[in-house]
Amino acid sequence: MLAGNSIGKEFTVTTFGESHGKFVGVVVDGCPAGLALSEADIQIELDRRIPAEPKIVSARIEKDNAKILSGVFNGFTTGAPIAVMVENREVDSSNYDAIKDLPRPGHADYPARIKYGGFNDYRGGGRFSGRVTVALIMAGAIAKKLLSRFDVDVLAYTTAVGNIETDKKFSAEEIRMNKYAASTRCPDVACAEKMEQEIVNAKKEGESVGGIVECMALNVPVGVGEPMFDSLDADLAKALFNVPAVKGVEFGLGFEISELKGSESNDSYIMKGGEVATSSDNMGGILGGLSNGMPIIMRVAIKPTPSVGKEQKTVNLSTMKESKLTIKGRHDPCVVPKAVPAVESAVAVTLADHMVRSGFIPKVLERAK
Repeated sequence: MLAGNSIGKEFTVTTFGESHGKFVGVVVDGCPAGLALSEADIQIELDRRIPAEPKIVSARIEKDNAKILSGVFNGFTTGAPIAVMVENREVDSSNYDAIKDLPRPGHADYPARIKYGGFNDYRGGGRFSGRVTVALIMAGAIAKKLLSRFDVDVLAYTTAVGNIETDKKFSAEEIRMNKYAASTRCPDVACAEKMEQEIVNAKKEGESVGGIVECMALNVPVGVGEPMFDSLDADLAKALFNVPAVKGVEFGLGFEISELKGSESNDSYIMKGGEVATSSDNMGGILGGLSNGMPIIMRVAIKPTPSVGKEQKTVNLSTMKESKLTIKGRHDPCVVPKAVPAVESAVAVTLADHMVRSGFIPKVLERAK
Protein backbone atom coordinates (compact mmCIF):
# COMPACT_ATOMS: atom_id res chain seq x y z
CA MET A 1 0.00 0.00 0.00
CA LEU A 2 1.39 3.40 -1.02
CA ALA A 3 0.44 5.23 2.17
CA GLY A 4 1.33 8.75 3.16
CA ASN A 5 -0.49 10.60 0.39
CA SER A 6 -2.46 12.95 2.63
CA ILE A 7 -1.57 15.88 4.87
CA GLY A 8 -3.61 18.03 7.23
CA LYS A 9 -6.28 17.29 9.84
CA GLU A 10 -9.09 19.74 9.07
CA PHE A 11 -8.07 21.19 5.73
CA THR A 12 -6.79 17.92 4.25
CA VAL A 13 -4.91 17.43 1.00
CA THR A 14 -4.65 14.07 -0.78
CA THR A 15 -2.65 13.87 -4.00
CA PHE A 16 -2.60 11.21 -6.70
CA GLY A 17 -0.82 10.48 -9.97
CA GLU A 18 2.65 9.73 -11.30
CA SER A 19 5.09 11.51 -13.58
CA HIS A 20 4.22 9.45 -16.67
CA GLY A 21 0.71 8.34 -15.70
CA LYS A 22 -2.50 9.65 -17.25
CA PHE A 23 -3.30 12.30 -14.66
CA VAL A 24 -1.99 14.19 -11.66
CA GLY A 25 -4.62 15.38 -9.23
CA VAL A 26 -5.63 16.39 -5.74
CA VAL A 27 -8.60 16.13 -3.41
CA VAL A 28 -8.97 18.93 -0.88
CA ASP A 29 -11.40 18.17 1.94
CA GLY A 30 -12.40 20.54 4.72
CA CYS A 31 -12.37 23.73 2.68
CA PRO A 32 -15.13 25.92 4.13
CA ALA A 33 -18.29 26.40 2.11
CA GLY A 34 -18.77 29.79 0.50
CA LEU A 35 -15.30 30.43 -0.95
CA ALA A 36 -15.48 31.89 -4.46
CA LEU A 37 -13.39 29.50 -6.56
CA SER A 38 -12.93 28.85 -10.26
CA GLU A 39 -10.59 26.91 -12.53
CA ALA A 40 -9.02 30.26 -13.44
CA ASP A 41 -7.95 30.74 -9.79
CA ILE A 42 -6.07 27.45 -9.93
CA GLN A 43 -4.75 28.02 -13.45
CA ILE A 44 -2.99 31.23 -12.38
CA GLU A 45 -0.84 29.25 -9.95
CA LEU A 46 -0.19 26.40 -12.40
CA ASP A 47 0.96 28.82 -15.08
CA ARG A 48 3.58 30.15 -12.67
CA ARG A 49 5.14 26.73 -12.16
CA ILE A 50 7.31 26.58 -15.28
CA PRO A 51 9.59 29.54 -16.09
CA ALA A 52 9.26 30.97 -19.58
CA GLU A 53 13.00 30.77 -20.31
CA PRO A 54 13.55 27.39 -22.09
CA LYS A 55 17.31 27.40 -21.46
CA ILE A 56 16.91 26.69 -17.75
CA VAL A 57 14.08 24.13 -17.71
CA SER A 58 13.32 20.65 -18.95
CA ALA A 59 12.06 20.29 -22.53
CA ARG A 60 8.94 18.68 -21.09
CA ILE A 61 6.47 21.57 -21.05
CA GLU A 62 3.01 20.50 -19.91
CA LYS A 63 0.05 22.82 -20.53
CA ASP A 64 -1.57 21.72 -17.25
CA ASN A 65 -5.16 22.82 -17.79
CA ALA A 66 -6.89 22.48 -14.41
CA LYS A 67 -10.26 20.74 -14.28
CA ILE A 68 -12.43 21.01 -11.17
CA LEU A 69 -14.41 17.78 -10.85
CA SER A 70 -16.31 18.34 -7.60
CA GLY A 71 -16.86 20.56 -4.60
CA VAL A 72 -17.71 23.77 -6.45
CA PHE A 73 -21.25 24.86 -7.41
CA ASN A 74 -22.32 28.17 -8.92
CA GLY A 75 -18.82 29.53 -8.41
CA PHE A 76 -18.54 28.76 -4.69
CA THR A 77 -17.15 25.87 -2.67
CA THR A 78 -19.91 23.70 -1.21
CA GLY A 79 -18.04 22.22 1.76
CA ALA A 80 -17.74 18.89 -0.08
CA PRO A 81 -14.35 17.50 -1.20
CA ILE A 82 -12.83 19.51 -4.05
CA ALA A 83 -11.23 17.30 -6.71
CA VAL A 84 -8.96 18.90 -9.30
CA MET A 85 -6.79 17.25 -11.96
CA VAL A 86 -4.60 17.85 -14.98
CA GLU A 87 -3.64 15.47 -17.77
CA ASN A 88 -0.10 14.35 -18.49
CA ARG A 89 0.17 14.97 -22.24
CA GLU A 90 3.88 15.54 -22.95
CA VAL A 91 5.10 12.12 -21.81
CA ASP A 92 8.11 10.31 -23.30
CA SER A 93 8.90 7.07 -21.47
CA SER A 94 11.25 5.68 -24.11
CA ASN A 95 14.43 6.06 -22.05
CA TYR A 96 13.26 4.32 -18.89
CA ASP A 97 12.91 0.63 -19.80
CA ALA A 98 16.62 0.50 -20.58
CA ILE A 99 17.56 1.69 -17.09
CA LYS A 100 14.82 0.13 -14.97
CA ASP A 101 17.40 -2.13 -13.29
CA LEU A 102 19.94 0.69 -12.92
CA PRO A 103 18.90 2.92 -10.00
CA ARG A 104 19.80 6.52 -10.73
CA PRO A 105 22.09 8.09 -8.09
CA GLY A 106 20.31 10.78 -6.10
CA HIS A 107 16.85 9.48 -7.05
CA ALA A 108 14.43 7.32 -5.05
CA ASP A 109 14.65 4.47 -7.59
CA TYR A 110 16.43 1.95 -5.35
CA PRO A 111 14.55 2.38 -2.04
CA ALA A 112 11.23 2.56 -3.93
CA ARG A 113 11.96 -0.68 -5.77
CA ILE A 114 12.78 -2.47 -2.54
CA LYS A 115 9.79 -1.05 -0.64
CA TYR A 116 7.23 -1.84 -3.33
CA GLY A 117 8.73 -5.02 -4.70
CA GLY A 118 9.36 -3.56 -8.14
CA PHE A 119 5.67 -2.85 -8.78
CA ASN A 120 6.08 0.93 -8.55
CA ASP A 121 5.94 3.06 -11.71
CA TYR A 122 9.60 3.86 -12.33
CA ARG A 123 9.07 6.05 -15.42
CA GLY A 124 10.35 9.55 -14.74
CA GLY A 125 10.54 8.74 -11.05
CA GLY A 126 6.84 7.89 -10.92
CA ARG A 127 5.29 8.98 -7.65
CA PHE A 128 8.62 10.43 -6.50
CA SER A 129 8.97 12.90 -9.36
CA GLY A 130 8.87 16.66 -9.03
CA ARG A 131 5.97 16.41 -11.47
CA VAL A 132 3.64 15.51 -8.59
CA THR A 133 4.12 18.99 -7.12
CA VAL A 134 1.48 20.03 -9.65
CA ALA A 135 -1.08 18.49 -7.29
CA LEU A 136 0.36 20.42 -4.35
CA ILE A 137 0.24 23.67 -6.32
CA MET A 138 -3.44 23.11 -7.15
CA ALA A 139 -4.18 22.59 -3.46
CA GLY A 140 -2.06 25.62 -2.67
CA ALA A 141 -4.13 27.74 -5.04
CA ILE A 142 -7.25 26.87 -3.04
CA ALA A 143 -5.48 27.46 0.27
CA LYS A 144 -4.10 30.83 -0.86
CA LYS A 145 -7.53 31.96 -2.04
CA LEU A 146 -8.94 30.97 1.37
CA LEU A 147 -6.12 32.66 3.31
CA SER A 148 -6.51 35.85 1.29
CA ARG A 149 -10.02 36.24 2.73
CA PHE A 150 -8.30 36.66 6.10
CA ASP A 151 -5.45 38.88 4.81
CA VAL A 152 -2.83 36.14 5.15
CA ASP A 153 -0.28 36.29 2.35
CA VAL A 154 2.37 33.68 1.47
CA LEU A 155 5.33 34.72 -0.69
CA ALA A 156 8.21 32.48 -1.78
CA TYR A 157 11.18 33.52 -3.90
CA THR A 158 14.68 32.41 -4.85
CA THR A 159 17.63 33.76 -2.86
CA ALA A 160 20.41 31.48 -4.15
CA VAL A 161 21.25 29.30 -7.14
CA GLY A 162 24.50 27.40 -6.96
CA ASN A 163 27.17 29.88 -5.80
CA ILE A 164 25.12 32.94 -6.77
CA GLU A 165 23.26 34.48 -3.84
CA THR A 166 21.48 37.78 -3.32
CA ASP A 167 22.24 39.66 -0.11
CA LYS A 168 19.29 42.03 -0.46
CA LYS A 169 16.26 42.11 1.80
CA PHE A 170 12.98 42.53 -0.01
CA SER A 171 9.68 44.07 0.94
CA ALA A 172 6.53 42.09 0.24
CA GLU A 173 5.65 44.52 -2.54
CA GLU A 174 9.06 44.07 -4.21
CA ILE A 175 8.59 40.32 -4.13
CA ARG A 176 5.11 40.49 -5.63
CA MET A 177 6.24 42.84 -8.41
CA ASN A 178 9.56 41.28 -9.40
CA LYS A 179 9.85 37.58 -8.63
CA TYR A 180 7.92 36.26 -11.63
CA ALA A 181 9.57 38.79 -13.93
CA ALA A 182 12.72 36.68 -13.63
CA SER A 183 12.94 33.10 -14.84
CA THR A 184 14.86 32.17 -11.68
CA ARG A 185 12.12 33.68 -9.43
CA CYS A 186 14.57 36.06 -7.73
CA PRO A 187 13.30 39.62 -7.02
CA ASP A 188 16.85 40.98 -7.35
CA VAL A 189 16.90 41.62 -11.12
CA ALA A 190 20.70 41.87 -11.49
CA CYS A 191 21.29 38.77 -9.38
CA ALA A 192 18.54 36.88 -11.21
CA GLU A 193 20.44 37.24 -14.47
CA LYS A 194 23.60 35.81 -12.87
CA MET A 195 21.55 32.90 -11.48
CA GLU A 196 20.22 32.17 -14.94
CA GLN A 197 23.74 32.07 -16.34
CA GLU A 198 24.80 29.76 -13.51
CA ILE A 199 22.10 27.31 -14.60
CA VAL A 200 22.98 27.62 -18.28
CA ASN A 201 26.66 26.96 -17.53
CA ALA A 202 25.81 23.87 -15.48
CA LYS A 203 23.62 22.56 -18.28
CA LYS A 204 26.44 22.98 -20.82
CA GLU A 205 28.71 20.92 -18.56
CA GLY A 206 26.14 18.14 -18.24
CA GLU A 207 25.71 19.18 -14.61
CA SER A 208 23.02 20.64 -12.36
CA VAL A 209 22.81 23.10 -9.47
CA GLY A 210 20.66 23.57 -6.38
CA GLY A 211 19.80 26.64 -4.36
CA ILE A 212 17.73 28.25 -1.63
CA VAL A 213 14.10 29.34 -1.60
CA GLU A 214 12.96 31.77 1.07
CA CYS A 215 9.30 32.05 2.05
CA MET A 216 7.45 34.53 4.23
CA ALA A 217 3.91 34.28 5.59
CA LEU A 218 2.40 37.65 6.51
CA ASN A 219 -0.49 38.61 8.82
CA VAL A 220 -0.79 35.17 10.44
CA PRO A 221 -2.79 35.72 13.68
CA VAL A 222 -1.15 35.19 17.07
CA GLY A 223 -1.64 31.71 18.49
CA VAL A 224 -1.85 29.50 15.38
CA GLY A 225 -0.40 26.04 16.13
CA GLU A 226 -1.14 22.97 18.25
CA PRO A 227 1.82 22.03 20.51
CA MET A 228 3.29 19.60 21.44
CA PHE A 229 3.32 17.41 18.35
CA ASP A 230 1.40 19.60 15.91
CA SER A 231 3.50 22.71 16.45
CA LEU A 232 3.20 25.17 13.60
CA ASP A 233 6.88 25.09 12.71
CA ALA A 234 6.96 21.28 12.92
CA ASP A 235 4.01 20.94 10.54
CA LEU A 236 5.41 23.56 8.18
CA ALA A 237 8.73 21.72 8.11
CA LYS A 238 6.96 18.43 7.42
CA ALA A 239 5.04 19.92 4.51
CA LEU A 240 8.16 21.53 3.09
CA PHE A 241 10.21 18.34 3.33
CA ASN A 242 7.54 16.66 1.21
CA VAL A 243 8.45 18.92 -1.70
CA PRO A 244 10.86 16.79 -3.77
CA ALA A 245 14.52 17.90 -3.64
CA VAL A 246 14.18 19.72 -0.29
CA LYS A 247 17.05 18.76 2.02
CA GLY A 248 16.94 21.48 4.67
CA VAL A 249 14.48 23.84 6.36
CA GLU A 250 15.16 26.64 8.84
CA PHE A 251 13.10 29.37 10.50
CA GLY A 252 14.22 32.91 11.33
CA LEU A 253 17.96 32.98 11.84
CA GLY A 254 18.02 29.19 11.68
CA PHE A 255 21.41 27.67 12.36
CA GLU A 256 22.99 31.11 12.76
CA ILE A 257 21.12 31.58 16.02
CA SER A 258 23.39 29.00 17.68
CA GLU A 259 26.26 31.51 17.50
CA LEU A 260 24.45 34.22 19.49
CA LYS A 261 23.97 34.90 23.18
CA GLY A 262 20.44 34.74 24.55
CA SER A 263 20.15 38.50 24.91
CA GLU A 264 21.21 38.86 21.28
CA SER A 265 18.85 36.27 19.85
CA ASN A 266 15.73 37.22 21.83
CA ASP A 267 13.14 39.32 20.01
CA SER A 268 12.20 42.12 22.43
CA TYR A 269 8.54 43.04 22.72
CA ILE A 270 7.53 46.58 21.77
CA MET A 271 4.35 48.53 21.02
CA LYS A 272 3.82 49.32 17.35
CA GLY A 273 0.68 50.99 16.03
CA GLY A 274 -1.13 50.28 19.25
CA GLU A 275 -0.35 46.54 19.11
CA VAL A 276 2.26 44.25 20.64
CA ALA A 277 5.09 43.47 18.23
CA THR A 278 8.77 42.52 18.40
CA SER A 279 11.76 44.69 17.57
CA SER A 280 13.35 41.91 15.48
CA ASP A 281 12.27 38.58 14.00
CA ASN A 282 15.14 36.23 14.82
CA MET A 283 12.69 33.45 15.70
CA GLY A 284 10.94 33.63 12.36
CA GLY A 285 7.49 34.42 13.72
CA ILE A 286 7.04 31.24 15.77
CA LEU A 287 7.61 30.64 19.51
CA GLY A 288 6.82 27.40 21.30
CA GLY A 289 5.16 26.09 18.16
CA LEU A 290 2.73 29.04 18.04
CA SER A 291 2.67 32.01 15.68
CA ASN A 292 3.55 35.24 17.48
CA GLY A 293 2.09 37.70 14.97
CA MET A 294 5.37 38.53 13.27
CA PRO A 295 6.18 37.45 9.70
CA ILE A 296 6.92 33.74 9.53
CA ILE A 297 10.24 33.44 7.71
CA MET A 298 11.49 30.13 6.32
CA ARG A 299 14.43 29.11 4.14
CA VAL A 300 14.46 25.88 2.17
CA ALA A 301 17.57 24.19 0.75
CA ILE A 302 17.02 22.54 -2.65
CA LYS A 303 19.48 19.89 -3.83
CA PRO A 304 20.91 19.83 -7.37
CA THR A 305 18.81 17.87 -9.86
CA PRO A 306 20.12 14.28 -9.59
CA SER A 307 19.65 13.57 -13.32
CA VAL A 308 22.84 14.82 -14.96
CA GLY A 309 24.48 14.16 -18.29
CA LYS A 310 27.72 12.80 -16.87
CA GLU A 311 28.44 9.10 -16.47
CA GLN A 312 27.79 7.83 -12.93
CA LYS A 313 28.33 4.63 -10.99
CA THR A 314 25.43 2.39 -9.99
CA VAL A 315 24.52 -1.28 -9.47
CA ASN A 316 22.61 -3.44 -11.95
CA LEU A 317 19.87 -4.88 -9.75
CA SER A 318 19.21 -7.81 -12.12
CA THR A 319 22.83 -9.01 -12.00
CA MET A 320 23.84 -7.40 -8.68
CA LYS A 321 27.05 -6.17 -10.29
CA GLU A 322 28.47 -2.67 -10.31
CA SER A 323 27.70 -0.81 -13.49
CA LYS A 324 27.80 2.62 -15.09
CA LEU A 325 24.93 4.83 -16.13
CA THR A 326 24.45 7.83 -18.39
CA ILE A 327 21.03 9.37 -17.95
CA LYS A 328 19.20 10.45 -21.09
CA GLY A 329 15.92 12.28 -21.51
CA ARG A 330 14.47 15.63 -20.47
CA HIS A 331 15.58 17.00 -17.13
CA ASP A 332 15.82 20.37 -15.38
CA PRO A 333 19.40 21.60 -14.83
CA CYS A 334 17.98 23.33 -11.73
CA VAL A 335 14.63 22.74 -10.02
CA VAL A 336 14.81 25.80 -7.78
CA PRO A 337 12.58 28.01 -9.98
CA LYS A 338 9.90 25.30 -10.11
CA ALA A 339 10.25 24.77 -6.36
CA VAL A 340 9.20 28.36 -5.57
CA PRO A 341 5.43 27.88 -6.18
CA ALA A 342 5.61 24.42 -4.58
CA VAL A 343 7.15 25.85 -1.39
CA GLU A 344 4.55 28.60 -1.38
CA SER A 345 1.79 25.99 -1.70
CA ALA A 346 3.17 23.73 1.05
CA VAL A 347 3.16 26.68 3.45
CA ALA A 348 -0.31 27.82 2.37
CA VAL A 349 -2.01 24.44 2.86
CA THR A 350 -0.40 24.06 6.29
CA LEU A 351 -1.51 27.51 7.41
CA ALA A 352 -5.03 26.91 6.08
CA ASP A 353 -5.25 23.65 8.01
CA HIS A 354 -4.05 25.20 11.26
CA MET A 355 -6.23 28.27 10.94
CA VAL A 356 -9.32 26.11 10.42
CA ARG A 357 -8.31 23.91 13.35
CA SER A 358 -7.71 26.92 15.61
CA GLY A 359 -11.02 28.54 14.68
CA PHE A 360 -9.48 31.53 12.88
CA ILE A 361 -11.28 30.35 9.73
CA PRO A 362 -14.94 29.28 10.14
CA LYS A 363 -16.43 26.19 8.49
CA VAL A 364 -18.83 28.36 6.46
CA LEU A 365 -17.81 31.74 5.07
CA GLU A 366 -19.94 34.82 4.80
CA ARG A 367 -20.35 36.18 1.30
CA ALA A 368 -17.59 38.61 0.44
CA LYS A 369 -18.89 42.16 0.37
